[in-house]
Parts: sequence; C-alpha cells; structure tokens
Amino acid sequence: MISPNLFILYVSDPMKSAKFYEKLLGRPALGFPTYQCFELDGGLTLGLWSTEAKNFVSSGEGHRSEMAFQVNTKDEVRELYRAWQDAGVVIEQDLEEAVFGLTFVALGPDGHRIRVNLPDQ
Repeated sequence: MISPNLFILYVSDPMKSAKFYEKLLGRPALGFPTYQCFELDGGLTLGLWSTEAKNFVSSGEGHRSEMAFQVNTKDEVRELYRAWQDAGVVIEQDLEEAVFGLTFVALGPDGHRIRVNLPDQ
C-alpha cells in the first residue's frame, strides 16, 4: 500500500509564497525559482509550483481544497488566530464554532485556504 507524501499548491510566484509559508511553518524552503518546497514532520512535503513553469499543465481553476493545521486546544486556535492577524495574514473566515469545533480560515498569497481547527474526536 502507498501513502501520499507530497501535496502541491499551484502559485503565481513560488519565491513570494515561500516567504509567506516560512513564517507560518517556522522552517526554510528548498528548491528552485519555479518550485519551492518544505520538508514537514512525518515525511510529508509541501510543494509550491509556479503556474508559469515550463511544462506546467492544469485544466482546473480556482481553489477547491484546504490545508489544515489541527491543534490540540481552543486556546491554541485562538493564539494562532491572533498571531497570524498580527503578522498581516489575510483572514477569510473569523473565529467561529463549527460542527467540528473552534476554527478559522486564512488565505495564502494565491488565495489558498489555510484552516486551523481541532482534530476530529
């Protein structure tokens, strides 16, 4: 059986996006001008691929997914919300209680949705 270990966000400017995600993830990006990536815990990698890169092909449009950071407590959700606001991160959905608990959604430089929430219990 195989498991996914890379997820890729299509971005207009990988270097600009890498700077944004470096702040959120607290680690440096690796890569090239048209592709930046972050090695995450557990063998997972986040890639940022330029929509202007040679051989880039995608028939989709828009953002139909979210990247989520699941934290252990409501206080952690609130702390990240305040920290990201203070850092100038665009917040699309303010703090609210959803069916799965306290959550909010931020936006990356290309409009990718970044959710913070509690794990399903």
